[in-house]
Formats: sequence, structure tokens, C-alpha cells
Amino acid sequence: MHLMRSLPVSPALSRRFFPKAKPSFTCISPSRAFLLTSSRRAAKNQVYASVRNSDQFHNYQLISSSSRTPLLTLWTTSWCPTCRTVEPLLRHLVESGVGETEGGVGYCTVECDAPDIMEASLGLTYVINSLPTLLSFDAQEAQVETKVTNGRQLSDRKFLENWIRTEAKRHGDRGGGGPGIGNPLHIFSGLFSNSN
Repeated sequence: MHLMRSLPVSPALSRRFFPKAKPSFTCISPSRAFLLTSSRRAAKNQVYASVRNSDQFHNYQLISSSSRTPLLTLWTTSWCPTCRTVEPLLRHLVESGVGETEGGVGYCTVECDAPDIMEASLGLTYVINSLPTLLSFDAQEAQVETKVTNGRQLSDRKFLENWIRTEAKRHGDRGGGGPGIGNPLHIFSGLFSNSN
């Protein structure tokens, strides 16, 4: 009987032959314990290539959502002079690590005048009505309440640093995604109100 206990036995056989045996627990060494935690660490910012088609845009959204970091998008065109001044500043801030201590961000530009972007109507989908536009996505949800279209704000380094830090704090928790049904600013709010 003692010999049988030292041999590897399946759990089903073990319960059959040794019904009163206590389950054994494995101790994990402290050096391996860090592999089992789910604590948040400061993430590195990611800078992606310019978006020129909707598949690329949705891939970046999925990557950002799965890593629980917001995706910052700068909507531009090739003919926009303001876009050419804002884009290098924003890219520099993201590459220099602004927002990493708050959780990190992903960043890309979306070229609105690319044929595939125009065909997919991404600008219409996210109500991009002026250029440049800075729009954050958290868990694939556009954060329309924090959308920035003011050219002065977009060229203000301090404003952009604060905006990036604020967006990085979301961690995939959404919030600020826009007015919901019942909110007087929502497009459908009048259809579902209880006015007698």
C-alpha cells in the first residue's frame, strides 16, 4: 500500500483508493509569484503607423483594447497645414513617455483623405467635422466628450500633456464616451422621453 502512494495516480483513482486523503497544495516561491499577479504596471506608450484603411484602424483599436490602454488618434489630411505642425508635437510627447506613469497610451494618425478611409466613411462615423481632430478611444469606444478640435489647444504643449495624462488614466474603464439616451444632448433623447 505504501508503494502505491508514491506512484503518480490520476485524481479519479486517487479518490477511489484513498478517499480520506487531503488535497495537497503546491507552494510557490516568491521568485515565481510575480507571474501570477494581475497588478497594473506602468505601460510603455505605443506609436503606430499612420492609418490608411479601416482594417488597420480596427486592428489598432483591438490592440489598444486588449492592453487596456487608450488609443489616441489624430485625424489629419495631406493638405492641412495645422495638421503638419500638431502631428510632430503630439508624436514627440507620446514618444517621450508622457502618460506612461498613468498607464500608457497608443497613438496613431488617421489620414482622412486616404481613399480607403474615405470609402469606409470613418470620418462620418466618428463625426470628424474639422481638422485636425484629436480623439481618444477607450475599449473601442470613442471618447467624444474629450475630443479636441481647437487649433490653439492642439498646439499648446502643456494642454496636450495634461490631455494625454487624463486619457491614459482610463485603463479601459471607459467613461466620457458621450451623452447617453435620456441626456438632453443625445440625438435620440427626445424620442424616448416620458412627456405626457
